[in-house]
Amino acid sequence: MKVGIVYNRSHADKTAAERISSLLEASGVRSEIFADAKEAEGEKLLVLGGDGTLLHAAKRASALRVPLVGINYGRIGFLTEFEHGEEAEAVSLLLDEGAETIRRSMLEIELNGKRSLCLNELALLRGVSPERHARVEKISVTIDGSAACDFFADGLIVATPTGSTAYSLSAGGSILMPECASFLLTPVCAFSLLSRPISYPDRCELRFSLKDGDALIAYGDGDFLGSVGSRDVLTVKKAQESALFLTRSKGEFFRRLTQKLN
Repeated sequence: MKVGIVYNRSHADKTAAERISSLLEASGVRSEIFADAKEAEGEKLLVLGGDGTLLHAAKRASALRVPLVGINYGRIGFLTEFEHGEEAEAVSLLLDEGAETIRRSMLEIELNGKRSLCLNELALLRGVSPERHARVEKISVTIDGSAACDFFADGLIVATPTGSTAYSLSAGGSILMPECASFLLTPVCAFSLLSRPISYPDRCELRFSLKDGDALIAYGDGDFLGSVGSRDVLTVKKAQESALFLTRSKGEFFRRLTQKLN
Protein backbone atom coordinates (compact mmCIF):
# COMPACT_ATOMS: atom_id res chain seq x y z
CA MET A 1 0.00 0.00 0.00
CA LYS A 2 1.10 3.55 -0.69
CA VAL A 3 -0.10 6.57 1.34
CA GLY A 4 0.01 10.07 -0.09
CA ILE A 5 0.73 12.71 2.57
CA VAL A 6 -0.60 16.18 1.74
CA TYR A 7 0.51 19.11 3.88
CA ASN A 8 -0.36 22.79 3.87
CA ARG A 9 2.79 24.93 3.93
CA SER A 10 0.92 27.68 5.80
CA HIS A 11 -0.01 25.43 8.74
CA ALA A 12 2.37 22.45 8.81
CA ASP A 13 6.02 22.36 7.77
CA LYS A 14 7.45 19.50 5.75
CA THR A 15 9.20 17.98 8.80
CA ALA A 16 5.79 17.06 10.25
CA ALA A 17 4.96 15.17 7.06
CA GLU A 18 8.40 13.53 7.12
CA ARG A 19 7.88 12.28 10.70
CA ILE A 20 4.60 10.65 9.70
CA SER A 21 6.25 9.21 6.61
CA SER A 22 8.85 7.56 8.87
CA LEU A 23 6.10 6.02 11.00
CA LEU A 24 4.46 4.57 7.90
CA GLU A 25 7.74 3.29 6.49
CA ALA A 26 8.51 1.60 9.83
CA SER A 27 5.22 -0.30 9.43
CA GLY A 28 6.17 -1.41 5.93
CA VAL A 29 3.96 1.11 4.12
CA ARG A 30 5.30 3.26 1.29
CA SER A 31 4.51 6.98 1.35
CA GLU A 32 5.05 10.12 -0.69
CA ILE A 33 4.78 13.75 0.42
CA PHE A 34 2.91 16.42 -1.57
CA ALA A 35 2.56 20.15 -0.98
CA ASP A 36 -0.16 20.40 -3.65
CA ALA A 37 -3.29 18.28 -3.20
CA LYS A 38 -3.86 18.29 -6.97
CA GLU A 39 -0.70 16.22 -7.44
CA ALA A 40 -1.32 13.71 -4.64
CA GLU A 41 -1.21 10.00 -5.38
CA GLY A 42 -1.76 6.91 -3.25
CA GLU A 43 -4.21 4.24 -2.20
CA LYS A 44 -5.05 6.40 0.81
CA LEU A 45 -4.43 10.09 1.55
CA LEU A 46 -3.39 11.67 4.84
CA VAL A 47 -3.91 15.43 5.02
CA LEU A 48 -2.13 17.86 7.37
CA GLY A 49 -3.91 21.20 7.51
CA GLY A 50 -7.27 22.80 8.19
CA ASP A 51 -10.68 22.41 6.62
CA GLY A 52 -9.65 24.28 3.46
CA THR A 53 -6.82 21.82 2.86
CA LEU A 54 -9.23 18.92 3.45
CA LEU A 55 -11.72 20.33 0.94
CA HIS A 56 -9.11 20.47 -1.83
CA ALA A 57 -7.66 17.08 -0.93
CA ALA A 58 -11.14 15.51 -0.84
CA LYS A 59 -11.71 16.45 -4.48
CA ARG A 60 -8.44 14.81 -5.41
CA ALA A 61 -9.28 11.71 -3.34
CA SER A 62 -12.67 11.57 -5.05
CA ALA A 63 -11.01 11.61 -8.47
CA LEU A 64 -8.62 8.85 -7.38
CA ARG A 65 -11.48 6.96 -5.67
CA VAL A 66 -9.44 6.51 -2.49
CA PRO A 67 -10.26 7.30 1.17
CA LEU A 68 -8.63 10.11 3.13
CA VAL A 69 -8.22 11.27 6.72
CA GLY A 70 -7.09 14.59 8.14
CA ILE A 71 -5.02 15.87 11.06
CA ASN A 72 -5.92 19.40 12.15
CA TYR A 73 -3.02 21.81 11.77
CA GLY A 74 -5.38 24.72 11.11
CA ARG A 75 -7.91 26.56 13.26
CA ILE A 76 -11.30 24.84 13.61
CA GLY A 77 -10.95 21.50 11.85
CA PHE A 78 -14.56 20.34 11.49
CA LEU A 79 -13.52 17.85 8.81
CA THR A 80 -10.34 16.54 10.39
CA GLU A 81 -10.58 13.27 12.31
CA PHE A 82 -7.50 13.99 14.46
CA GLU A 83 -5.85 16.93 16.18
CA HIS A 84 -2.22 18.00 16.05
CA GLY A 85 -0.37 15.56 18.33
CA GLU A 86 -2.44 12.53 17.31
CA GLU A 87 -0.22 11.55 14.39
CA ALA A 88 0.38 8.01 15.70
CA GLU A 89 -3.37 7.44 16.04
CA ALA A 90 -3.90 8.64 12.46
CA VAL A 91 -1.27 6.21 11.20
CA SER A 92 -2.98 3.36 13.09
CA LEU A 93 -6.26 4.21 11.39
CA LEU A 94 -4.58 4.23 7.97
CA LEU A 95 -3.14 0.78 8.68
CA ASP A 96 -6.50 -0.63 9.83
CA GLU A 97 -8.01 -2.38 6.81
CA GLY A 98 -11.32 -2.76 8.66
CA ALA A 99 -11.66 0.95 9.53
CA GLU A 100 -15.08 2.55 9.20
CA THR A 101 -15.71 5.08 6.46
CA ILE A 102 -18.15 7.92 5.85
CA ARG A 103 -19.20 8.62 2.27
CA ARG A 104 -19.85 12.33 1.83
CA SER A 105 -21.90 13.58 -1.11
CA MET A 106 -20.71 16.39 -3.36
CA LEU A 107 -22.40 19.05 -5.48
CA GLU A 108 -22.02 19.27 -9.23
CA ILE A 109 -22.22 22.91 -10.29
CA GLU A 110 -22.50 24.01 -13.90
CA LEU A 111 -22.19 27.68 -14.79
CA ASN A 112 -22.61 28.42 -18.49
CA GLY A 113 -21.35 24.94 -19.35
CA LYS A 114 -18.34 24.95 -17.00
CA ARG A 115 -18.49 22.12 -14.45
CA SER A 116 -17.18 22.29 -10.86
CA LEU A 117 -17.38 20.00 -7.83
CA CYS A 118 -17.94 21.12 -4.25
CA LEU A 119 -17.86 19.18 -1.00
CA ASN A 120 -19.18 21.97 1.24
CA GLU A 121 -21.33 24.49 -0.57
CA LEU A 122 -22.15 26.78 -3.43
CA ALA A 123 -22.49 30.36 -2.20
CA LEU A 124 -24.26 33.00 -4.30
CA LEU A 125 -23.48 36.43 -2.82
CA ARG A 126 -24.42 39.98 -3.70
CA GLY A 127 -21.44 41.91 -5.04
CA VAL A 128 -20.39 45.14 -3.33
CA SER A 129 -19.08 48.14 -5.23
CA PRO A 130 -19.55 51.96 -5.27
CA GLU A 131 -21.61 51.63 -8.45
CA ARG A 132 -24.17 49.21 -7.01
CA HIS A 133 -27.22 50.00 -4.94
CA ALA A 134 -27.37 48.29 -1.54
CA ARG A 135 -30.57 46.37 -2.24
CA VAL A 136 -31.52 42.77 -1.67
CA GLU A 137 -31.66 40.34 -4.55
CA LYS A 138 -34.55 38.26 -5.79
CA ILE A 139 -33.25 34.76 -6.44
CA SER A 140 -35.71 32.45 -8.15
CA VAL A 141 -35.17 28.70 -7.76
CA THR A 142 -36.45 26.04 -10.14
CA ILE A 143 -36.39 22.38 -9.06
CA ASP A 144 -36.57 19.67 -11.71
CA GLY A 145 -38.08 22.17 -14.15
CA SER A 146 -40.81 23.47 -11.84
CA ALA A 147 -40.80 26.89 -10.16
CA ALA A 148 -40.12 26.26 -6.47
CA CYS A 149 -39.53 29.47 -4.55
CA ASP A 150 -38.18 33.02 -4.57
CA PHE A 151 -35.67 34.28 -2.04
CA PHE A 152 -35.31 37.97 -1.24
CA ALA A 153 -31.89 38.07 0.38
CA ASP A 154 -28.27 39.17 0.13
CA GLY A 155 -27.41 35.73 -1.15
CA LEU A 156 -28.13 32.03 -1.06
CA ILE A 157 -26.11 29.02 0.09
CA VAL A 158 -26.62 25.52 -1.30
CA ALA A 159 -24.97 23.22 1.23
CA THR A 160 -24.26 19.51 1.34
CA PRO A 161 -24.60 17.69 4.68
CA THR A 162 -20.85 18.22 5.11
CA GLY A 163 -21.23 21.93 4.40
CA SER A 164 -24.20 22.27 6.75
CA THR A 165 -21.76 22.82 9.64
CA ALA A 166 -19.80 25.50 7.75
CA TYR A 167 -20.97 28.75 6.12
CA SER A 168 -24.58 27.56 6.02
CA LEU A 169 -24.65 27.11 9.82
CA SER A 170 -23.24 30.60 10.40
CA ALA A 171 -26.02 31.99 8.18
CA GLY A 172 -28.68 30.31 10.34
CA GLY A 173 -28.90 26.96 8.60
CA SER A 174 -29.59 23.55 10.09
CA ILE A 175 -27.15 20.69 10.70
CA LEU A 176 -27.46 17.52 8.63
CA MET A 177 -25.87 14.17 9.37
CA PRO A 178 -22.90 13.54 7.03
CA GLU A 179 -24.64 10.66 5.24
CA CYS A 180 -28.05 12.33 4.98
CA ALA A 181 -29.55 12.19 1.46
CA SER A 182 -30.47 15.89 1.30
CA PHE A 183 -28.98 19.31 0.82
CA LEU A 184 -29.90 22.73 2.21
CA LEU A 185 -30.91 26.04 0.70
CA THR A 186 -30.00 28.71 3.25
CA PRO A 187 -30.70 32.37 2.42
CA VAL A 188 -28.19 34.97 3.58
CA CYS A 189 -29.79 37.91 5.44
CA ALA A 190 -33.25 37.12 4.06
CA PHE A 191 -35.90 39.85 3.81
CA SER A 192 -38.97 37.69 3.28
CA LEU A 193 -41.16 35.17 5.04
CA LEU A 194 -39.21 32.43 3.30
CA SER A 195 -36.14 33.00 5.48
CA ARG A 196 -35.49 29.59 6.96
CA PRO A 197 -33.25 26.91 5.46
CA ILE A 198 -35.02 24.36 3.28
CA SER A 199 -33.91 20.75 2.89
CA TYR A 200 -34.32 19.05 -0.49
CA PRO A 201 -33.58 15.47 -1.56
CA ASP A 202 -30.23 15.30 -3.28
CA ARG A 203 -31.63 13.69 -6.44
CA CYS A 204 -33.20 16.94 -7.70
CA GLU A 205 -31.58 19.56 -9.94
CA LEU A 206 -31.76 23.24 -9.05
CA ARG A 207 -31.71 26.16 -11.48
CA PHE A 208 -31.36 29.80 -10.48
CA SER A 209 -32.46 33.02 -12.16
CA LEU A 210 -32.14 36.70 -11.25
CA LYS A 211 -33.87 39.93 -12.17
CA ASP A 212 -32.54 41.72 -15.25
CA GLY A 213 -29.54 43.87 -14.48
CA ASP A 214 -28.65 42.12 -11.26
CA ALA A 215 -25.75 39.74 -10.70
CA LEU A 216 -24.41 37.55 -7.94
CA ILE A 217 -20.92 36.21 -7.35
CA ALA A 218 -20.66 32.41 -7.21
CA TYR A 219 -18.18 30.65 -4.95
CA GLY A 220 -17.67 26.90 -4.68
CA ASP A 221 -16.02 25.85 -1.41
CA GLY A 222 -14.65 29.39 -1.20
CA ASP A 223 -13.20 29.40 -4.73
CA PHE A 224 -14.47 31.99 -7.23
CA LEU A 225 -16.57 30.38 -9.97
CA GLY A 226 -17.83 33.43 -11.80
CA SER A 227 -20.48 36.12 -11.95
CA VAL A 228 -24.12 35.05 -12.36
CA GLY A 229 -26.54 37.42 -14.08
CA SER A 230 -30.02 37.15 -15.50
CA ARG A 231 -28.76 35.65 -18.78
CA ASP A 232 -26.42 33.13 -17.20
CA VAL A 233 -27.38 29.49 -16.66
CA LEU A 234 -26.50 28.03 -13.27
CA THR A 235 -27.53 24.52 -12.22
CA VAL A 236 -26.74 22.48 -9.13
CA LYS A 237 -27.34 18.79 -8.47
CA LYS A 238 -25.82 15.92 -6.54
CA ALA A 239 -22.59 14.80 -8.17
CA GLN A 240 -21.97 11.20 -9.12
CA GLU A 241 -18.61 11.55 -7.35
CA SER A 242 -18.33 11.39 -3.57
CA ALA A 243 -15.58 11.71 -0.96
CA LEU A 244 -14.73 8.79 1.33
CA PHE A 245 -13.44 9.72 4.79
CA LEU A 246 -11.83 7.27 7.21
CA THR A 247 -13.18 7.55 10.76
CA ARG A 248 -12.48 6.01 14.16
CA SER A 249 -16.23 5.78 14.73
CA LYS A 250 -19.28 7.30 13.11
CA GLY A 251 -20.19 8.56 16.59
CA GLU A 252 -17.13 10.82 16.39
CA PHE A 253 -19.21 13.28 14.38
CA PHE A 254 -21.24 14.32 17.43
CA ARG A 255 -18.22 14.49 19.74
CA ARG A 256 -16.27 16.62 17.30
CA LEU A 257 -19.28 18.84 16.54
CA THR A 258 -19.91 19.53 20.24
CA GLN A 259 -16.23 20.16 20.85
CA LYS A 260 -15.80 22.57 17.95
CA LEU A 261 -19.01 24.52 18.55
CA ASN A 262 -18.13 25.05 22.21
